[in-house]
Amino acid sequence: MSQDTVGAAISSGEGKMGKAIDSLEHDLSAIRTGRASAGLVERIVVEYYGSEMPLSQMANISVPEARVIAIQPWDRGSISAIEKGILKSDLGLTPNNDGQIVRINLPQLTQDRRKELVKVVGRRVEEARVALRNVRRDVIDHVRALKKDNKATDDDIRSAEGRMQKLTDRFVAEAEKLGHRKEAEVLEV
Repeated sequence: MSQDTVGAAISSGEGKMGKAIDSLEHDLSAIRTGRASAGLVERIVVEYYGSEMPLSQMANISVPEARVIAIQPWDRGSISAIEKGILKSDLGLTPNNDGQIVRINLPQLTQDRRKELVKVVGRRVEEARVALRNVRRDVIDHVRALKKDNKATDDDIRSAEGRMQKLTDRFVAEAEKLGHRKEAEVLEV
C-alpha cells in the first residue's frame, strides 16, 4: 500500500517537473535572437472587439526571411489592433502593414542588448530551477505526511528523497542545457 501512494507522489512530481521544463522552453522561445521566429510574437496579447486574445489566435504568423516576421490576420479589420498590440509589447518592434499583411523587420541586435537578453535567459532558467526544487520539496513533504498517517515508512521517505533528488538533478540539467542553447542563439552574430 505505501509504495503505491509514494510512487504516485513521485510520478506526480515528475509530471510537474516536466511541465516546468515545457514552460521554460515556451518562455525562452519568446526571447528575441538575431533571427526572426514566430514564437517571438505568438503570445503578444491583442485587444480586439473588447476582448484580449493572443496574436496566434488571430492571424497566420510566418517567417519569410531571416529578419522578417509576416503576420497575416484572418480579419483585415484587425490590422490596426495587431499593430497596437505589437507596439505595446516589451519587444521594442515596429510593425508595418500594406493593408493585408503586417510585417516586422527585426533590426540587428546591439552587443548591449544581447547581454541584457542573456541576463533574461539566466533569470528564466533560475526561475525554472526554483520551480523544480519546489516540486521536489512538495513531494518529499507529502511523503513525510504519509508517514504521519502511517501510510509510508522511513525507508519509503529515504527512497522518495533519493528518487526526487535524481529527478531534480536531471530536470535542472535539462533546464541549464536549454538556457545555454538559447544564450548561444542570442549571442550569435
